Amino acid sequence: MKFNPDEIKEATKKDFDAAWNEGKKYISNPGINEKYPRISLKYGKPHPVFDTIQRLRDAYMRLGFDEFMNPVIVEDRDIHKQFGYEALAVLDRCFYIGGLPRPNVGISDERIGEIKSILGDINDDGVEKIRQILHSYKKGEIEGDDLVPEIAKELKVQDSKVAVMIDHVFPEFKSLVPVCSQNTLRSHMTSGWFIGLGEMCDYRRVPLKLFSVDRCFRREQAEDATRLMAYYSASCVIMDENISVDDGKAVASGLLSQFGFSNFRFRPDEKRSKYYIPDTQTEVFAYHPKLVGSKTKYKDGWVEVATFGIYSPSALSQYSIPYPVMNLGMGVERLAMILHDSTDIRALTYPQFQYKTNWVMSDSEIATSVFVEDEPATQIGKEIQEAIVKTCELHGNMPSPCEFTAWEGQLFEKNISVKVVEPEENTKLCGPAAMNEIISYRNDILGLPRTSRWDDAFNNGVTTGIRYIDAFAARCAKEIEDAVKAGESQHETRVRIIKVPSEINIRIDPIAQRYITGNKKKIDTRGPVFTTVRMEIV
Repeated sequence: MKFNPDEIKEATKKDFDAAWNEGKKYISNPGINEKYPRISLKYGKPHPVFDTIQRLRDAYMRLGFDEFMNPVIVEDRDIHKQFGYEALAVLDRCFYIGGLPRPNVGISDERIGEIKSILGDINDDGVEKIRQILHSYKKGEIEGDDLVPEIAKELKVQDSKVAVMIDHVFPEFKSLVPVCSQNTLRSHMTSGWFIGLGEMCDYRRVPLKLFSVDRCFRREQAEDATRLMAYYSASCVIMDENISVDDGKAVASGLLSQFGFSNFRFRPDEKRSKYYIPDTQTEVFAYHPKLVGSKTKYKDGWVEVATFGIYSPSALSQYSIPYPVMNLGMGVERLAMILHDSTDIRALTYPQFQYKTNWVMSDSEIATSVFVEDEPATQIGKEIQEAIVKTCELHGNMPSPCEFTAWEGQLFEKNISVKVVEPEENTKLCGPAAMNEIISYRNDILGLPRTSRWDDAFNNGVTTGIRYIDAFAARCAKEIEDAVKAGESQHETRVRIIKVPSEINIRIDPIAQRYITGNKKKIDTRGPVFTTVRMEIV
């Protein structure tokens, strides 16, 4: 089937949605996979924070709120307008935005000589072009990332030479120190709501029900398990002629009930922000059944999840907002921690660094990190592998000396015979560990037989589905393919007592190995396999 790019656009949304709901991991699309075998239409796992954000967006819209984007960059004068005498304390927690000044550089005769030594023998017109471009850069007519390309274009030289020239001839660029502006990064969503609502009053009718889920920034003294410097706030406002605390309670209940919370409690917030009317700032506590008895600090089932209040008329008047406004906000990461059973906001938000906190691999993840190393490349090779396995399953306990023909036929236009043999006396065709199966049990990787002694390991661990004989047969078939290609008339593959996984053709992903050794767990695949496979040209 020929791959058609439109297949992705047209065909599969319904199938994808159905598969997502049913928890399927893969969806096959032959048209794509035939042409691009490395492409697997596999559902990836969403980040817990963004998963929570999406659920919050849906929850707000189900309550009739429209989504808005508030400005991220806020002038510090807006913080003064909103907080009054508390502004300086608030600004202490804000990040101010700085930038590099644009230097006023001159071109002396000495510098002209250095420029020509790097760029070549440019004439006076070329020097003048550089002077004009630097002047335009100083005035802001040319952006910083366009400076090098602009000079290179005018002088018809390589960008790399111009970059070297600026680095060597104009040290002013190296000595620049950032200069702070009056702009800050938004530390709370409220600062944006005041600005936006003040603009919309002239052209939007009330009631207005708006929400925004976006990033905020706070200059914490340090990040820890419960706070980050960059976090997401899920905030909403209702602007109407008649607003009360009851509206905040209704929104909190309607929003959080969609996440499984129930039995809400509302308590006056002792922080009493300046931009709220006194006695309206309220903390929202909600009960979640799955938290009861958990190892978190919310083991009684109650957790603070939101805060709301009515904006102060004095703060609203700074933006000429004539209507009352109720604002409710919550930290997305806090909600995500509850929904995803996390106790450390850093590990939840930045899982790539979670090994520093609570890196955990499940037995399932470890089991999927175990592979057969060498495998046959041809279909006939795979048939040989299966035949060796079946022969060992049927005759593995036969007393020796003995031999059994596993497969006969043509491979690479050569007639071959493959036998499982044991020439020594008083033993068996296969050793006692040949049928051992590799499992992950309590984060150990073990090679165990399926006997009653190991029922607990097989019932509570996760099997890889790989037995020693399966991995050994794969190596035998691979070596037989290679031997026949090389023109060998016979080849023998044998395994004795194995001590490490590689001796039985097993590879363990280095990530799983690091996790196991780092947590003082073990990899134990020792065992007597004692099996020999012989190939002969007939």
